[in-house]
Amino acid sequence: MAAALAMPTPAAQAAPADDIRINEVVTTGSVNDSVELFNKGTAAVDISGWILKDDNNSSAFTVPSGTTLAAGAARAFDVSAAFGLGSSDKARLYLPGGSTLVDSYTWTSHSAPSWSRCPDGTGAFGQAALTLGAPNDCGSGGGTSPQAWPGGSTVATADGSNVFGSDLSGLYEEGSVLWGAQNSGKLWRLVRDGSGGWRPDTANGWTSGKTLRFPGGSGAPDSEAVTLTGAGAAGGAYVASERNGDASGTSRLSVLRYDVATGTGTSLTATKEWNLTAGLPAVGSNAGFEAITWIPDTTLTAAGFKDQSTGAAYDPARFGAHTGGVFFVGVEGTGSIYGYVLEDGGAATRVATLASGMAGVMELQWEPQAARLWAVCDDTCSGRHRTFKVGADGGFALAGTYNRPAGMANLNNEGLALAAADECVGGTKPVYWSDDSNTGGHAIRRGTVTC
Repeated sequence: MAAALAMPTPAAQAAPADDIRINEVVTTGSVNDSVELFNKGTAAVDISGWILKDDNNSSAFTVPSGTTLAAGAARAFDVSAAFGLGSSDKARLYLPGGSTLVDSYTWTSHSAPSWSRCPDGTGAFGQAALTLGAPNDCGSGGGTSPQAWPGGSTVATADGSNVFGSDLSGLYEEGSVLWGAQNSGKLWRLVRDGSGGWRPDTANGWTSGKTLRFPGGSGAPDSEAVTLTGAGAAGGAYVASERNGDASGTSRLSVLRYDVATGTGTSLTATKEWNLTAGLPAVGSNAGFEAITWIPDTTLTAAGFKDQSTGAAYDPARFGAHTGGVFFVGVEGTGSIYGYVLEDGGAATRVATLASGMAGVMELQWEPQAARLWAVCDDTCSGRHRTFKVGADGGFALAGTYNRPAGMANLNNEGLALAAADECVGGTKPVYWSDDSNTGGHAIRRGTVTC
C-alpha cells in the first residue's frame, strides 16, 4: 500500500509561504549536499511535508514531520540521499504535494564553499563562508577587521618534551588544574610544573591520561574538547566528540559526561551521552564537534539572552534539571556555533545558533571576567580568534577579531584556555594553546592576554 501523502498542518496552511526562503546552498566540500531554509517572517512556520528538488522533477526530499522554523531562524537539510547538487543545477522549494513553487535558486558553478543570501532571507546570493544552520557570513558587523593580539607578543612552550605527542586538542583551566582532551580518545588532568607550564597529575593516577569510553564501556570517542560546569570537577567533565573511533566513517556529534572526581582506574566510561547528530547539518565524520564551553544561566539571563527556539527571553525554568547553564559547541566543518540546554534526563534543546565567520571552529571558551565568548580557528585561518558578546537583540554578536600573537608560528592550535581573573597581574593574565601537531615536540604553549 502506498504511503499516505503528508498534508500540511493548519499552522503551515495559515502561515504565509512567502516568509520561507532558500537561504544557503552547499554543493561540494566537507559537508554533504545541503539546502538551508530561512524564515524571514515574524511568526513560526510549520514546514512539515514541504519538498525540496534539484533540476530533476523526479528527485525530491521531503521535510520531516514536526519541523517548525521560528521567526528569524534557519535550518539546513542534507538532501544527498534524495539527489545530488551539481556544478550547474538548481534548488527548488515547494509546498506539500510538490506542485506549488515557493522559492528557487539556480547556479552555474559549485559553491566555494557556499552560495548564501546576504542579508539572510532577502538579499541576493553570492559566495560566502559555509554557515549552515547559522546566520550567513555577509561580511558585516563590528569587529570583522583583524586586530593585533590583545596581549603580549611572546609565546613560550608550557609542557615537557614529547609528553603528549600529537592530537592534544581542547583545554580548560580550573584553577590549579588544566584539563586536556586528546582526540585519540583520552582525557588528561594536568597540574602546574613550577615554571609556568603543566605536567600530568601523577599523584592522582593521571600519569598517562585516562582512556575514554562511550556509555556501556564500548567505543572510542574522538574527544576534541572539554569543559566543566559551575560545579567544577565534582560535577563531571563534559567532552565534545565528533565520532566513534571504532566507526570512524560515521558522524556522531555528541556531548559526553565523565565522572572525574572519583575512581583510580586508567579508563573512564561516560555516565551520559547527548547525541545531537540528527538535529544538525551533516558534516564529514572528521569535521564535526571540535569545541565546547559552558555559560551559566544567571549570566545569560542577566545579559538579556534570547532563546532562539522560542524567540522570547531565555527562561531556564522551562527546562528540567540541566546543570544550571547552556553548553555551546563549535563545528569544524561549518564554522557554526550552537547553544544547547542538556537536561539531566537526556533531552537536548537548541537555544542558540550563530556563525563564527571563520572557516572552522576548533575551540570555544567563555571568559567570565570579560563576559565574552572566544572562538578559535587553527592554521586553516592563520590562527585567528574571534570574540562574541550578547547584544541588544538578545543574540551573540561579534565583538572582535584578533590575529595570533606575533611571536607564535602558524600552528595547528585546536585548544585555548584562559586563566581566571585572580591570575590577572599588571593588566594581563596567562593564556594557553594546545597544538594538535605537537610541533617541535611540544603540545602546549603559554602567552598572555589583557584582563
